Amino acid sequence: MPPLRTALLQSSGRPGSVAENLKVLDEAAGRAADAGAGLLVCPELFLTGYAVGDELPRLAEPADGPGARAVMETAERHGIAIMYGYPELDGQDGRGGEESGTESASADGPARIFNSAQLIGRDGRSLANYRKTHLFGCFEQQWFTPGDQLVVQAELDGVRIGLMICYDVEFPENVRAHALAGTDLLLVPTAQMHPFQFVPEHVLPVRAFESQMYIAYVNRTGPEGEFEFVGLSCLASPDGMVRTRAGRGEELVFGEVDPVFLSASREGNPYLRDRRPELYAPLV
Repeated sequence: MPPLRTALLQSSGRPGSVAENLKVLDEAAGRAADAGAGLLVCPELFLTGYAVGDELPRLAEPADGPGARAVMETAERHGIAIMYGYPELDGQDGRGGEESGTESASADGPARIFNSAQLIGRDGRSLANYRKTHLFGCFEQQWFTPGDQLVVQAELDGVRIGLMICYDVEFPENVRAHALAGTDLLLVPTAQMHPFQFVPEHVLPVRAFESQMYIAYVNRTGPEGEFEFVGLSCLASPDGMVRTRAGRGEELVFGEVDPVFLSASREGNPYLRDRRPELYAPLV
């Protein structure tokens, strides 16, 4: 099975403008496809921006909203799978997004908003949608509802893809759950900020090694509202090495997810085989 060439788009786009962010994504998708990539991974809340404050309810949209349809068209036109982050509106009336220009509410009360990531296939179909389960800080806890499905997966070119978002990956239990479910490549769109750059520098390679998988960690960059995003997007491999690493600015970097190498690494690494789950009950 050939490697899956994966492109990591480190960019904050233009916070507050879905239209401009879609342009950035389209340009990156074209560059990635021309470079032979089969998958493009974008940062957390890339569709709208992260630090958008009170604008968030207006910018949120359903999983099949106008932004999603635009990403689907981009994926199909360039022939590349795309994973992007967005605020997902889950309202019974189905309104939301820039086209509606209003906060959505159902007869049962205000709609919920999830911090979500969606994977679109080369043919423009949605392959998976994940809602962030562990919310970080006052901003996220104010605006978002936590998701309740820990492991979300899809198949792409024979590679089992798992989805997670930012803070989720800092809990080893989350990544281990994916390992036990057979995830080969874990996609982690993120909005990692100063002073937590040790996460992409040190935590991610350890997570990839201890759970025997590839992890694509794709960050925002630069100042945005009260936050300073640190970049340092990376693709970590199951041997604990970083196969590609971005700097601190806007960048598109590439790495190879090699199923043959992954299989050999899993054969040689005893972590998953040597687990003793009968001893772990006190942990929960």
